[in-house]
Amino acid sequence: MEKGFRKTAIGVMSGTSLDGLDLCFAEFRFDGKWQFEIIQADCVNYDSCWREKLSSAHQLSEEELERIDQEFGQFIGESINAFRSDFGLTKPQLICSHGHTVFHQPERGITVQIGNGQTIANTTEVTCVNDFRSLDVSLGGQGAPLVPIGDELLFSEFDACLNLGGFSNISFREEQERRAFDVCPVNIVFNPLANQLGFAFDHGGKMAKSGKLNENLLESLNSLSIYQNASRPSLAREWLENEFIPLLVGSDIPLMDKLRTATEHAAIQIAQVFNQKVDSGKVLITGGGARNDFLLERILELSDSELIIGEPEILDFKEALVFAFLGVLRSQNQINVLRSVTGASRNSSSGVIRSPMG
Repeated sequence: MEKGFRKTAIGVMSGTSLDGLDLCFAEFRFDGKWQFEIIQADCVNYDSCWREKLSSAHQLSEEELERIDQEFGQFIGESINAFRSDFGLTKPQLICSHGHTVFHQPERGITVQIGNGQTIANTTEVTCVNDFRSLDVSLGGQGAPLVPIGDELLFSEFDACLNLGGFSNISFREEQERRAFDVCPVNIVFNPLANQLGFAFDHGGKMAKSGKLNENLLESLNSLSIYQNASRPSLAREWLENEFIPLLVGSDIPLMDKLRTATEHAAIQIAQVFNQKVDSGKVLITGGGARNDFLLERILELSDSELIIGEPEILDFKEALVFAFLGVLRSQNQINVLRSVTGASRNSSSGVIRSPMG
């Protein structure tokens, strides 16, 4: 990459917890080292209709899935146009969209994210990069996690980066290579339990803190076979529904106690990884779960790492920022997916570039 390179991009991220569509307008510069500036960021909340569509998309027929792929691409494009209009933003050079994951079964060579890239490009009249996972899966990788390239090149001052989103995932350096993996479910479990208690989420972890820890359920969750797997495969909705949720549903205890126990489970799994991989190093914490004070309190009590909460824009929009960066790297044919974290046969420059038509 030549020094003096600059490019603007909007990163777009829809996470498993269905909080909303994250948009991050940023400029990236290379002067021997990558730098970034977040110009503006916002979250477009999903209404009940879109939450229902996205949460049930895995049940659709092939024809219906193609239709919602187009519809969601249109929604993303229109949301970007409104975002630019609301904040008086100039046209970016790229739009880089992760889309919304419907299927992720890398062991079967399958990964599907909806939000049609060509539709986004046509709606915004800006070149769009999307479909970041498929190439890695075709190379034998997990197609995840993808954010570690951003941790490596944009946040190298930290010993590790932990994102607390639908699932928690961690990235760190080991043996001169970037390593990363999903750790355990977080908001994708906490939020539905809070919903059943009449709340959108567990604000600050207060409900979990007031619940009682159930040792039997905790032992069952911690004993799940995936946590004993040295290769740590990526976590997905399919695994959650088949193995994790049945343990919660099958436990005949109050919802508040389930929330308390699920939170303790997450804290234990995360702290174990910290103690094994990071020790007393500095860990950047981002994602919606970084506002769960009780979860962070429990992690601190169980580990020796120094937790550093990201600035508000980094805390909330780091994934959207990094997907903007992934698209910028792809536009320059630079490596943006690392075999050391996905298990693929090689590094790759992943993503499909789609120019607006007409």
